[in-house]
Amino acid sequence: MAESDNRTGTGEPRSPWLRTGFVFAMAFVGFVAVIGVAVLVSSGSADSSDRGGGPGSASEPARSEKARARTGDGETDSDTSSGGGKSSHGGSSCPELDERQDDVLTAAPEGVAWKLFHTVALPASKAAGPAVVEGDVARCYAHTPLGALLATSQISVRYLAADDWRKVTRAQTVGAGRQSYIEARTESEKTADPQADEAQDRAAQGQIAGFKFVTYTSGAAVIQTVWRFPDGKMQAATTTALWRDGDWRLEYPADPAAPTPVDSLAGFVKWGGV
Repeated sequence: MAESDNRTGTGEPRSPWLRTGFVFAMAFVGFVAVIGVAVLVSSGSADSSDRGGGPGSASEPARSEKARARTGDGETDSDTSSGGGKSSHGGSSCPELDERQDDVLTAAPEGVAWKLFHTVALPASKAAGPAVVEGDVARCYAHTPLGALLATSQISVRYLAADDWRKVTRAQTVGAGRQSYIEARTESEKTADPQADEAQDRAAQGQIAGFKFVTYTSGAAVIQTVWRFPDGKMQAATTTALWRDGDWRLEYPADPAAPTPVDSLAGFVKWGGV
C-alpha cells in the first residue's frame, strides 16, 4: 500500500491543469504535450487539450546494450556508470547507487516502495532512485533499466501535478515540445479558475497498473506504461527517457503519440502501488 505524501490540502486552490476539463487525467496516461489536440480519457466523456505519450514503436523488441549508445538527438553518452556522477539539475551531484542490473525487466522489480504524490502512487527504490528529493523534483536514478522505469514513472506525474511544475519541467525534461508546453500552460493558468472540483479530480485520476520495455540502451529507454482509471478502463502510454548529464530525463517531443486503450495487462508486467 502506498504511503501518503500529498502536500495539497483539500481546502487549497489547485492548479486548473489538474482539473478534469484540462489535462489532469491525461497526466496519468503518459507524457502530455499542449498542442491543442482533443483526446478522450477514461470515461470517454472528458475532453483534453493535450496528447500523451512519446516516441517509440511497440513492435520493436526490448533490448539492452552495456556498451555506449547514441542518445535520441545523436549525442554520444559519456557516462555509463550505474549511478552517481555529474548532474545539471541545479543541485549537487548524484550519489552512487547500488543498482547494477542491465537486463531489461520482464517481471515486477523487487525492493520498490510506493508513496502517494497528489493521490497518485509513485515508485521508488533505495538501490535505483530517486536518491534525491528536493521539493517537487525527484532526481538521481540508476543508469539501468529499473532506473529508467522509475524516472519515467516519477517525472511524468510530477512535471504536471507538482506545485512547482515549471521547475520539474525545466530540470527533468528535454525535447522540442518542452517550451511550447511551458508557454501554453502558463498562458492558460492566467485565466483559468484555480478552484478544482475534488470529486471530479479523483474520478479522473489514474494509477500505474503495468509496464513493458519497448527498447533499452544505455542512452535511451522507450517504455510503455499502463494506467488504470477508477472506472476500470486502462490506457497505455509510450514514454522515452534519455540519459543526459548523469541522470534520466523525459523526452518531450514536439508531436507525441496519443495513448492507446488496452483491455487487459496481457503482454505487460503487472506493477502498481494501489
